[in-house]
Amino acid sequence: MYVAPSILSANFGELAKEIKAVCEAGADLIHIDVMDGHFVPNLTIGPLVVEAAAKASTKPLDIHLMVENVPFFVDLFLPLKPKFISFHIEEEKHPLRLIDHIRKNGVNPAIVLNPHTPVSSLKHIIDEVDMVLLMSVNPGFGGQKFIPSVLPKAMELRELIDSRNAKCMIEVDGGVNGLNVADLDAAGVDIVVAGSFVFGSNDYAGAIRALKI
Repeated sequence: MYVAPSILSANFGELAKEIKAVCEAGADLIHIDVMDGHFVPNLTIGPLVVEAAAKASTKPLDIHLMVENVPFFVDLFLPLKPKFISFHIEEEKHPLRLIDHIRKNGVNPAIVLNPHTPVSSLKHIIDEVDMVLLMSVNPGFGGQKFIPSVLPKAMELRELIDSRNAKCMIEVDGGVNGLNVADLDAAGVDIVVAGSFVFGSNDYAGAIRALKI
């Protein structure tokens, strides 16, 4: 299991220090939630802070866009060359065009599904993306409780990926902890995003180890 600590739960007063600490503690990616206050009822960070985070990180960035006007935000973050840029299928009217644009700029494109969005919405896209992020909470705020229905959803997505022989990873974000990570692993999940479980711990390395099953 790959682990992507979400800086949404970090101490923003010492953000560079926090990012360096989780990188040293064994993180595989640094997950960055970009929220515009419109698509979700929260407002987080822009490209200047993400650029600073990139400089502090020794691991690749995993940028999750929770925004309206998705192409505008994609173009803001492409120059930072993250590992992934993910956007919500619920918001983008021309996802294949945007996926192609992201890939042509040397970044791995990824699609996000909210808890209510069915896996079937991906059947014409799954071959074109490198990752699907399943939200296991309603997006917008950290520290929420895990929605159990994401487990059969992840299994359904894994079946779709395998049936198409697609080169696509599955990531889950929201309420992930040491108690439910084994179920996520059994469901076929490749990457877990963990915010409060990691940054709320007194032992970042121990928390990350608990997720790497």
